[in-house]
Amino acid sequence: METPNKVFDPVKLAGITFTNRIIRSATYEGMSDENGRPTAQLLKKYTALAKGGVGGIITGFIGVNQQGKSTGYYMSMINNAESVKAYKELTTKMHEMGTPIIAQLNHCGGQTKEEATGMPVIAPSKIADYKAKEMTKAEILEVIEAFVQGVKNAKEAGFDGVQIHVAHGYLLSEFVSPRMNRRTDEWGGNTVNRFRIVKEIFEQSRTEVGNYPMIVKMNGFETLKNGLTIEESVKIAKLLEQVGCDGIEVSNGTVKAGLATMRGQVPWEIMVAQNNKLNKMPRFVKGIIGAIAEKTFPQPQPKNLYNLDAAMSIKKAVNIPVIVVGGITNLEEIEDIVNNDKCDMVSMSRPFIVEPDLVNKFKTGKQTQVKCIQCNFCIIGSESGSLRCYYGKLPARLA
Repeated sequence: METPNKVFDPVKLAGITFTNRIIRSATYEGMSDENGRPTAQLLKKYTALAKGGVGGIITGFIGVNQQGKSTGYYMSMINNAESVKAYKELTTKMHEMGTPIIAQLNHCGGQTKEEATGMPVIAPSKIADYKAKEMTKAEILEVIEAFVQGVKNAKEAGFDGVQIHVAHGYLLSEFVSPRMNRRTDEWGGNTVNRFRIVKEIFEQSRTEVGNYPMIVKMNGFETLKNGLTIEESVKIAKLLEQVGCDGIEVSNGTVKAGLATMRGQVPWEIMVAQNNKLNKMPRFVKGIIGAIAEKTFPQPQPKNLYNLDAAMSIKKAVNIPVIVVGGITNLEEIEDIVNNDKCDMVSMSRPFIVEPDLVNKFKTGKQTQVKCIQCNFCIIGSESGSLRCYYGKLPARLA
């Protein structure tokens, strides 16, 4: 008997009705104004995704307070009434188009800089990965309060739910990671203590917003020594289910691990070009440096479906929906994941940058393979400009 194809059927997960099982994963856009409010450019991008058939949209990360602001270009914020009002216009438009939209809430922790925030950089512990001071207990409580307020603001702004960012080496990810959290108090040490800050965010948010959908993006593993293992991530997933998390998106990676999170063709050309010191060197010298770097630092492997094993392990351990992201490049892979119940949904990021109408192309049979070549120029380029596809070509301003 042939397995039914569930990919393009509407599905209700985490209390939200998605139009199909392919959703847009959070992608940093850099399309807010200097105050963190969404611009017409961001609305245009989301409109293209909605018209293009995505089952739902998870926003690029939105800051919960000034101290957690990214160093990137024009990060979105949701920490005041003005931003809530601006987002209401955006969510209303998405709902008119029948596309659910989830706000990803984040604090960048040790990955931000004082020049970006005007405030000291904080992290669970002082480690070599970044220049940050160890947080006091009072600062931890302030962060919890900021996340809770962020959840309340997102609900007021009309988002269908929130995604708490516990991945990629940002603040909450730093807390749950045994490699990055070296604390010996009630906020560190064993798995339960390292998870405590996430637990408090969920429990306090629930008293404010009730059964409002709250999901999490988490690392299924970390590739560095003493980092999070799949086995411990399974334990964390179980703890998430216990505190009322409605769904889990599984990724991997930390800032120190470089391109383990977004694998593909390592973009040494653009990385060299964006370094202020290296960019002043003659073109042929930059080419030599890039070639040496490419041989010295091999690309992470595998390049496709690199989070699937971790996501499947987590799905077996919990009774809440599990979404997998990372290195998904064709419809056959998506059908295998969804139709064989390896995960409940798939999420994609880079492919939608070049093809916002990708889902419609899949659905109509126009194509079965993504056009994205995984060059990662889009991600590196967003550090100093808004998100767009470069398709393997160095931006003119850096050439």
